[in-house]
Amino acid sequence: MAASTSPVPTCALASKLGVGNASYGGSRRRVFTPRRGRLSVVAVQTGPQKPSPSAAAEAESDALQKLLKREYKYGFVSDFESFSIPKGLSEATVRRISELKAEPSWMLDFRLAAYRRFLTMVEPTWSDNDYAPVDLQSICYYSAPKTKPKLNSLEEVDPELLNTFDRLGIPLSEQKRLANVAVDAVIDSTSIATTHREALMAKGVIFCSISEAIREYPDLVKRYLGSVVPPGDNYYAALNSAVFSDGSFCYVPKDTVCPMEISTYFRINDKETGQFERTLIVADDRSTVSYLEGCTAPAYDSNQLHAAVVELVCEEGAEIKYSTVQNWYSGDEQGNGGIYNFVTKRGRCKGRGSKISWTQVETGSAITWKYPSVELVGDDTVGEFYSVALTKDCQQADTGTKMIHKGKNSRSRIISKGISAGKSRNCYRGLVQMNSGAENAYNSSQCDSLLIGDNAAANTYPTIQVGCTSGRVEHEASTSKIGEDQLFYFQQRGIDHEKAVAAMIGGFCRSVFEHLPYEFAQEVDALMNLKLEGSVG
Repeated sequence: MAASTSPVPTCALASKLGVGNASYGGSRRRVFTPRRGRLSVVAVQTGPQKPSPSAAAEAESDALQKLLKREYKYGFVSDFESFSIPKGLSEATVRRISELKAEPSWMLDFRLAAYRRFLTMVEPTWSDNDYAPVDLQSICYYSAPKTKPKLNSLEEVDPELLNTFDRLGIPLSEQKRLANVAVDAVIDSTSIATTHREALMAKGVIFCSISEAIREYPDLVKRYLGSVVPPGDNYYAALNSAVFSDGSFCYVPKDTVCPMEISTYFRINDKETGQFERTLIVADDRSTVSYLEGCTAPAYDSNQLHAAVVELVCEEGAEIKYSTVQNWYSGDEQGNGGIYNFVTKRGRCKGRGSKISWTQVETGSAITWKYPSVELVGDDTVGEFYSVALTKDCQQADTGTKMIHKGKNSRSRIISKGISAGKSRNCYRGLVQMNSGAENAYNSSQCDSLLIGDNAAANTYPTIQVGCTSGRVEHEASTSKIGEDQLFYFQQRGIDHEKAVAAMIGGFCRSVFEHLPYEFAQEVDALMNLKLEGSVG
């Protein structure tokens, strides 16, 4: 285990996404060592390890290999009629999407400006992910199920669509819908249904698709759309701003606690369609909301692009808790197929005493590239990031977070757990930045990696920039491996391999899982066991 001292990119885009030489007190250094107990940063890189030559170790390895071989149960394809525009990306594509969604002129202007900015940008290549270039001209940018002109109830929705979400465990019909969770169901490029809208509206909470919000609440959308993630922020954010199709919008008024969890479930069905959803959540003064995001896709043998943008806005004394269970198709054991998951997620704590928490469980996608982040603008603001990223087979993940401290007495906490199995590669990349005005700011970061088997890899790239003398940063990192001796210890006590690994994984991830909404804790626990079953090695 050694500290990484290799140079890192210094371009403007890389800097925006949290990549660059760490700096403290005006000096620039690549690796930090403890200094009077104030600051400790360790970058850990562990590469593939040589298997033990002993027959006993090989037998143990064979037993471990069983643990990630279970079939992806969400890989089915639904058969329903859909309408799609021709493949290819151009200004005509952008105009057609806006026309199909019956958008006002200001929204078309927003899209066109983003597209023109996109044309000046180049896809970044600095991540640890290794993949073939994305052919944007081979993608369909809008595909939607054919529906009747006016739907008066869910009874008029194509039964195959309702059956699709029933099979995914997301019932939308009146008699089956989840009693304490409002769901916006999005398939390919459009929202199919949003449950509990009336109950939420009775409390003043607006929850609907972003397309409906653009038409029905234009002033709110114009005020906040692109305010946290501007179209020119990065390559894929610019693409999303030009061609985004649907997603969710939520506005919680002042002094209101959202009466139930709200959730969006994203499903890709069409083989040649990319998904470019846009989510915007606004918590006004002293309001509170908890949001869950889920996603799956069919098991195609070709890659599909998912490039989303999520913006969170927290006003004075407000709180947003955003939880993600990401289970896109990850490809087969040889690395064929799977989703390219390139996402920009960012929240802004604008008002004094506001708080944003990101909690994510990442188990899917062939390639994951995302950094849910928080800008701590107001005084006494709080940002939190809790993450479990599990990779197996040939999956690659370059993910992490950014905590940007601008307000006085702002606090942030990062707990990242990376689990690498098979031949996968799992990377944590983080940025903690304290500006000159962030007096008495504090950050605590904990980045742990767990290797399962002999061929997985884990990397950690922390970047720390402290520009105020009273700021304090604490960072610790570790890498460990589930070995044959540990499994033998469990076996001696009558516990088989899969249960032993599940127990160790559960303990490793517990500090993250406890921050998920209660309604989804069991689902996540089952998902982790499902992903690990039959494939550790």
